[in-house]
Amino acid sequence: MAPEFPVEIDPQQELDQIRRERDLYLRLLELGALTEIESFLGQSLKLVTELTSAQNGYLELRDPRDSDESTGWYLSHGFSGPETDDVRSRISHGIIAEVLATGQSIDTPSAILDPRFSGRGSVQAMRIEAVLCIPIGQDPPLGALYLQGHERPGPFEEVERRHAEAFCHHLARLADSLILRLKVEGSPDPTEELRRTLRLDGIVGRSAALAALLAELRLVAPLDVSVLLTGDSGTGKSLIARVVHDNSARASGPFVELSCANLPEALIENELFGSVSGAHSTATTRMLGKVAAAEHGTLFLDEVAELSASSQAKLLQLLQSKTYYPLGANKAAHADVRLIAATNADLEAAVASGRLRQDLYYRLQVMPLRVPSLAERRGDVTELARFFCARACERHKLPHVELAASALRSLEASQWPGNVRQLENAIEAACIRAAGEGVVSVEHRHVFRDDRESDNGQAEAPPPSFQDATRHFQRDLLARVLDECGWNVAAAARRLDIARSHAYSLIKAFGISRMQR
Repeated sequence: MAPEFPVEIDPQQELDQIRRERDLYLRLLELGALTEIESFLGQSLKLVTELTSAQNGYLELRDPRDSDESTGWYLSHGFSGPETDDVRSRISHGIIAEVLATGQSIDTPSAILDPRFSGRGSVQAMRIEAVLCIPIGQDPPLGALYLQGHERPGPFEEVERRHAEAFCHHLARLADSLILRLKVEGSPDPTEELRRTLRLDGIVGRSAALAALLAELRLVAPLDVSVLLTGDSGTGKSLIARVVHDNSARASGPFVELSCANLPEALIENELFGSVSGAHSTATTRMLGKVAAAEHGTLFLDEVAELSASSQAKLLQLLQSKTYYPLGANKAAHADVRLIAATNADLEAAVASGRLRQDLYYRLQVMPLRVPSLAERRGDVTELARFFCARACERHKLPHVELAASALRSLEASQWPGNVRQLENAIEAACIRAAGEGVVSVEHRHVFRDDRESDNGQAEAPPPSFQDATRHFQRDLLARVLDECGWNVAAAARRLDIARSHAYSLIKAFGISRMQR
């Protein structure tokens, strides 16, 4: 057996490597101090082309939080105007599109010989040889670095690829901080001013739809008039009712809540208006109802359309005269309360069918507020999910866990027909599962339980939930349209009437690739 000898390392090469890494670190520090996006792009592109000895380079950055496809920043090096336009077109299809969709680098020694790209007219026309394309960041990428051609013949060397990928890794954090700073300075949070003037405990989100609701709420809250909250189930109407109360002149008084759907008809009047002793078989003493409990404060009636006909008549009297009769009483009681009612029902249809009194409907409709669905405030999903995650850990005394980027992508890509309540329940269950496994991150599998086991321990396929069926349909539809469009992501997004950035998020969340099709 031949003796093994240690591999000799050239001291000069090792010293040169240390110097290159030191210089890269110092140049990155200089980039982090820049405040102008144009200077940032220029210095970044100059640095990376020097690191890799690339002849041509293109760098594009986008704000992943912005669905507007017209916004973004780009710069090229070594390309003519038409050549730059050709490279930019590859953001929607081709090499750059694949890098953005998969989050993986592409390194090819010769694009004109690579079967993945050789069929493209621009590749043949420009005789494109060595190409190195790397995503800027992950989940989703902020953009891409595209390097084409080498100062010497042949492909990019492995060490050059490693340097470029390390550069892009550090660049992502610097770019995200700069973009966020520019966004904050140029596009303020639409709820920021409202949060300074309103008490908004528990209100999470910065979407335009939420800001519009809060702007209306600011007008309504100080007025001592009845409020009707409408909107889909699970949108947070009870929380909004509490916010109306907290920002009214009655804030120091009680806030009393009653769900009209949770009590039998025989008990609703007793619960709402109270009773005197002997009013019925169980009334051995005088009982105060919710109206009396809310004196000098706010009474919130959820699912008001579920009230019985007799209860509707008494509620109408309360709204008209501020008086009511407890069960068994022959003398009216005075009430100093503000009423906030909520429903997810179509009240006009309820009036037309005779289930709701028309005069009560008009009384409730004095100041209507519609609470937006989660689909209308999709930009709030990530912030809400993180809020619910932290609250679940605190509530159940669980070890602190974070939502992984893959989980957040899936949450943003999914539909939530049950709105905020469904999202909260899903996050709470996911945190419990993750904590039970002893992991520190909530992954996609913790949120979306596609695989379950039967009582005998054997895997079975239960009927899909609405959520699962929706996600499977979305994945199949997107994959089919991508195939039909030749994986032109922009064209597929237009066909599906979604933003291109959302299409990229869905591709990543569902793990779609051309290899699988």
